[in-house]
Amino acid sequence: MEAMQRSYKAQKVIDRMAKKLNRQIAGSLAACVHCGMCTESCHYVLANPGDPTYAPAYKADRVRKIFKRHFDWTGRVIPWWVKADSVYTDEELEELKDIAFGKCTNCRRCSLNCPMGVDFAVVNRMTRGLLVHVGIMPKGVAVVSKDQWEIGNQMGVLKEDYLDTIQWMSEELVDTLGDPGAAIPIDKNGCAVMYTINPREVKYDPRTISDAAKIFYAAEESWTMPSEGWDMTNFGLFSGDDELGGAVARRVFEKAAEIRAKCVVMSECGHGYRSTRCEGQNWAGMDVQFEMESSVVTMLRYLRDGRIKVDRSKNTLPVTYHDSCNNARSCGMFEEPRELLGLVAADFREMYPNRAENYCCTGGGGAMSMSEYTPQRLKSAKVKADQLRATGAKVVVTSCHNCVDGLTDLIRHYKLDMKVTQLVNLVADALVVEKRVAVPVPKAVPVAALAGRTILVIDDEPDVRAFLTAVLEDNGAKVVTAADGDEGLALARKEKPDLVTLDISMPGKDGGKVFEAMRRDPDLRSIRVCVITGRPELRKLIYERPVPPPEGYLDKPVSEETLLTNVRKILEVAGDQKAH
Repeated sequence: MEAMQRSYKAQKVIDRMAKKLNRQIAGSLAACVHCGMCTESCHYVLANPGDPTYAPAYKADRVRKIFKRHFDWTGRVIPWWVKADSVYTDEELEELKDIAFGKCTNCRRCSLNCPMGVDFAVVNRMTRGLLVHVGIMPKGVAVVSKDQWEIGNQMGVLKEDYLDTIQWMSEELVDTLGDPGAAIPIDKNGCAVMYTINPREVKYDPRTISDAAKIFYAAEESWTMPSEGWDMTNFGLFSGDDELGGAVARRVFEKAAEIRAKCVVMSECGHGYRSTRCEGQNWAGMDVQFEMESSVVTMLRYLRDGRIKVDRSKNTLPVTYHDSCNNARSCGMFEEPRELLGLVAADFREMYPNRAENYCCTGGGGAMSMSEYTPQRLKSAKVKADQLRATGAKVVVTSCHNCVDGLTDLIRHYKLDMKVTQLVNLVADALVVEKRVAVPVPKAVPVAALAGRTILVIDDEPDVRAFLTAVLEDNGAKVVTAADGDEGLALARKEKPDLVTLDISMPGKDGGKVFEAMRRDPDLRSIRVCVITGRPELRKLIYERPVPPPEGYLDKPVSEETLLTNVRKILEVAGDQKAH
């Protein structure tokens, strides 16, 4: 059999496996004793009695035989004894695809019930990654991965559409609450919270965004949403593509660092929470200096601390709670959602089994994107449908958008009399928002906040120089200007300004070279720098240089308020007014 010609893709899979094997995967491939304890834990097995190909041990054996043949000594010495074998054809890889993507949602329930500690979901994710590496995957996986690589989010939402949706939600919220302070901030620097979401919310369910904004408003939170790096979901977890996983996580981390957020709060998404908080730093090869938490924890803390008030009598329908596989089994979030649910809903009914033993919604592992496997996915969903029906609840609550779609699908298929919602919706519905009363304050006397400060503006656009000069001079600063990098460096050495505003794209010496020259010059390195650019895609010219980063960064067009807020913050001066 070894004399058989191996296809190019089959060889690439074997070569790639050598690089992806680690202690956890190798241990799981070697430790299975075929005791069968995992079999009854799988919802695919329970919904397909008599079909052994759904058993986790059987599925793992399709990968284990390759591992034994090429990487375990027993397979090299006595391959016939340990059932070691290889993979030779693209047809065999296609069969492996149907197992890895079509017969498993990576829910990890079998892993929980294995007495030997075999984690089949980890093995299955590696298998998916090996297949994706050679271009063998369901069409939906390829489309979603492409969108997340190229557009920055897994649903291909364009930046302008995202910002338009946020603006629309913001305007509605301001109208509803009658307070301009309820507006949703974008890219606000130095906030306590940067709120990240699932692109499904922008595309299909923007109400969850306005509900979250309403809660942040009621809690008087210092928060913002980012213009980029807002998608905290990560299809790399589902596809097994660690490179994609790292790129997506890096976008979130870099944006949080750029706007100096103290905490990244993730909306209710199980795989987004797991991939960003638990896996993303490994994939991205980054350490982060900010906290990360699920919005479930955030909302619960607001209630515990008395920052928001709720009236649970506003949610009277009987509810049950579905534990997301990634939130619960993989990240240990069991009690927080139940405590929160008990505070905002009047009639909570537990489903059984629950917590770590709960059954998958059948939409996990990216299954909702794989239309070719829909019939067997919905057939296996009977296990979850029976669970839901037994509660008698009218509402099933889940803290995961994949679960929202998976549960909605099976509820429709099995004609259950219930609907799906999330905790953010129930909290917002029960929220008691007290009208804020404006307290009169003595009229302030304007003072020049930037008096005594010298600011050098380096920009090749005359209109930009004129605007920045007018705003800064109106606030008391002495302003000098330069139209190119060489002139800017000369003026920086002559004037020794307190701050330099620096454009990136300029003729001659660009802003990146000017910035590095300043940082390397002992006489200039202490001058604070705020980059103001109309081409954010060039930020790498600044941030990838081997020198300390600038003290501020703004995208054009910049408003007067944004400019002054950031300049004051960089120079550590007070606002433009003081009371008598």
